[in-house]
Amino acid sequence: MITISAADVNKLRQMTGAGMMDCKKALQEAEGDFEQAIDILRKKGQKVAAKRADRDANEGYVVSGTTDDNTYGAVIMVNCETDFVGKNEEFIQFSKDLLQLGIGAKAKSVADLLPMQLGGTTVEARLNDMLGKTGEKIQIAHYECIEAPIVFAYNHHGNRLATLAGLSKKEVANIDEIGREVAMQVAAMSPIAVDNADVDARVIEREIEIGKEQARQEGKPEEMLEKIAMGKLNRFYKENTLLNQEFIRDAKKTVRQFLAEADKDLSVTAFKRLMLGA
Repeated sequence: MITISAADVNKLRQMTGAGMMDCKKALQEAEGDFEQAIDILRKKGQKVAAKRADRDANEGYVVSGTTDDNTYGAVIMVNCETDFVGKNEEFIQFSKDLLQLGIGAKAKSVADLLPMQLGGTTVEARLNDMLGKTGEKIQIAHYECIEAPIVFAYNHHGNRLATLAGLSKKEVANIDEIGREVAMQVAAMSPIAVDNADVDARVIEREIEIGKEQARQEGKPEEMLEKIAMGKLNRFYKENTLLNQEFIRDAKKTVRQFLAEADKDLSVTAFKRLMLGA
C-alpha cells in the first residue's frame, strides 16, 4: 500500500473539509491521486467542499474591463508571491496597464501580450524588471476575453475576483443594470457553464457515476440507480449552470427567467471568472 504523508492528508482535508481518517483512506485507495480521492469521498456520501484542485493562496491582482463600445472585454490575473507586493501601487498599476494594453489590442491570450510594447520595452521584459525590483516571481497567470454584442465587467472589492459576461442583445431597456447583475451572479455563484448543453461531457459522466455510487451506498436497488443519478445530475445543472441557477437577487426565479423578463431573446453568450487562489 502506498505511504500517505500527514501533509498530504491535511492538504486533502483543507481541500474538502472531510475528516482526517476519511482523507487518509481515500488517498490510500486512490494511490495518492487527489482528484480521484475527492471522487472517492463524494461516492461515499461525504459532503465535499467545492475545491476541486490544489488551491494555493497565490497573491496578486485581478482586474477586468471593456472597450468603450462594450463589444470586447478582458480579465487578467497577475500573480506574485506575497500580499505585500500584491498591494504595492506599482504592481497594481502594472496590472491595470497590462489589461488596458490587452483591451486596446483585443488580445486573445497571455502569449499575445508578452511581446507587446509597454513603457518602451516588451511586457515579458517588464515582468523580469518587476522580478528584479521585488525579488518575487511575477507572472501573468491568466488572460481571458469575450467578444459579444455587449460585454460587462465586474471587479469585486479588493481585486481578488473579477468577471466578464457577454450578452446576446444590446438594445434592451436597462441593459447596463441587467449586465452588471449577470456579471455579479457569475462572481457570487461561480457557474461552470452557461447552460446544460455547455457542460463538458466528462463532467456529466463523472457526476452520473458519482450519483449512482452515492445511491448504491444508500442501499437503493440497482434498477433505480440510473434514475436517481439523473435526478442528482439535474440538481447539479441547477447549481452550476448560469442560466439555470437561482438568481441571487430573487431566489424565486432563475437567471434565464430574469433575462426573459427584460427581453424574451436575451441570453448570455459567454462568461469568464478569475479569482486568486482558484
